Amino acid sequence: MKLFQQMLVAGASVSLLAPIAAQASDVVNLEEMNSYSRSTKKKSSRLDSNTFINKVSEDVANLDGLEARQNEFEAGTFSSTTSMDGKAIFWVGGIDGISAIDDDEDNSLADEGSDSFQTGYTYTMNLNTSFTGDDNLYVRLKAGETGEAWKSKPAGYHIDTKDTNDQFRVDKIWYSWPIGDNITAFVGGRIENYYMYVTPSIYKPGALKAFKLGGNSNFGASTDVGAGLKYEADNGFAVATNVVDKNSDANGIFQADGVSKWDTQIAYTQDRYHLSLTYSNAQNWTSQSYNATALGENTATDSNGYAARAYWMPADSGTAVPEITIGYDVKHFEDAANGAVDEAESWMVGFTWKDIAQADDRIGIALTQPLKATSLAGGNVPNEVDDPLLWEVYYSWKVNDSMSVTPAIFGGRDSVQEGEDTTGAVVTTAFKF
Repeated sequence: MKLFQQMLVAGASVSLLAPIAAQASDVVNLEEMNSYSRSTKKKSSRLDSNTFINKVSEDVANLDGLEARQNEFEAGTFSSTTSMDGKAIFWVGGIDGISAIDDDEDNSLADEGSDSFQTGYTYTMNLNTSFTGDDNLYVRLKAGETGEAWKSKPAGYHIDTKDTNDQFRVDKIWYSWPIGDNITAFVGGRIENYYMYVTPSIYKPGALKAFKLGGNSNFGASTDVGAGLKYEADNGFAVATNVVDKNSDANGIFQADGVSKWDTQIAYTQDRYHLSLTYSNAQNWTSQSYNATALGENTATDSNGYAARAYWMPADSGTAVPEITIGYDVKHFEDAANGAVDEAESWMVGFTWKDIAQADDRIGIALTQPLKATSLAGGNVPNEVDDPLLWEVYYSWKVNDSMSVTPAIFGGRDSVQEGEDTTGAVVTTAFKF
């Protein structure tokens, strides 16, 4: 927007200077001056009240025309309170061994070549508009396409996966505004719970979405109708509560048989550390599959979940001391049938080193146990006898202020079948504008 405004100002300036230059060439005629200097005959002229009338009138007309042309330009622009930014992301890589660690019981992803190289892309535009100076209308437009392996949850799901069949459409839209000095309200037709939280994690995944938010199991993700409130005190204490209805289009908002999630977070954040606990009451919710085994996600019943998060960062970057993010989640499933999962848990730890080889680079290492069954109704023993595990290692460097490249390797250990581990490699390139 600033560049566009500068272009308008530059154009307007040229338009203003052009008539002035033309007038100057009429008034100061060099050829006539030379003739005058060669002439021996003196000439005189008389100034009166009519001398400058026509010239002033012409100047006013020119300025009026300039204003009209400027208004024509402004009619096709955004509001002066609207800002836009965006990014394009491309990735290419391969995965070997998609297995029962993911929800792929019929092995369909393996049949479609999950061990071959596949690509993906997303293109995003973010629009932010303020009407009062303190509020914000946020709209995200997005398009994407990706290979099937990058949709496999959780062991292959890329952090930027978005498949819209190449359609550019509204992906997020909500409005937020202040209530007093410390409360922010949210309401929107396409919003997710975690956008209304206090940020619970500083670890940025390099490959897998499973590591988002300090372990993306209890938080889950769903974009639909939602609303929330967030209170942030000056001393770092905060409380956030919000609700999202995932099935509002079909059954109406917050119906008894709907798909909804109500989260409440209590947090304490200082410059270098954060502690929070989030309680989630979920009804027919299925989105914990971003970081859960096929058995551990248990979508058959309602649930109550608890997510503890903490992070810490050193005073200085560029040293051997990393930033640390820790997460622990537990879910209790209500009214589970005999033999079905009634409790599951997960954990995550992530380390980040910044500014090691060059300014603004980032090294990330993370481990997570996807949400796995720990108890079955009726006292039966879950068949997830070994602990499932996902991991990733990546290095991200900024080519310049607008471009970054992130190569990563990642993998997973199955908790059910012997020898069904997952390994993969991917290179992600991001362009920001």
